[in-house]
Amino acid sequence: MSTKSDDIVITTVCRRLAPFVQLFGLYVIMHGHSSPGGGFQGGAILAASFIMLAVAEGPATIGRRFSWRALTGCTSAGVLIYASLGVLCLALGANYLDYAVLPFAEPRSVGMLIIEIGVGITVMAALVSIFRDLLQY
Repeated sequence: MSTKSDDIVITTVCRRLAPFVQLFGLYVIMHGHSSPGGGFQGGAILAASFIMLAVAEGPATIGRRFSWRALTGCTSAGVLIYASLGVLCLALGANYLDYAVLPFAEPRSVGMLIIEIGVGITVMAALVSIFRDLLQY
């Protein structure tokens, strides 16, 4: 996988399909707290859309879209979101990730949504990072 695909059909279909795959990945993340799916599945779908573009357009696509710093930042930000919500629950006098104490109208739903977003960001960045690492060998 060292060069760009010469097949115009594959490249065009992947470019046109990627935004819809990404939108579906975001949908899975956002509705994971109330329906099947969630952060891991949505993050994997988002990563698959970027990997699909890299396979169709060449490995330099991943380098243009995600630098090492951006991938590390996204992975860290997702973990920080997850851990921060747990620490916030502790600071409010409850157990770690006990959403009942959150100051929202529906604390369970909002707390789980925040967790799903953190997990989705982390999984997406980790899978894209693994793919970038494998490209170097």
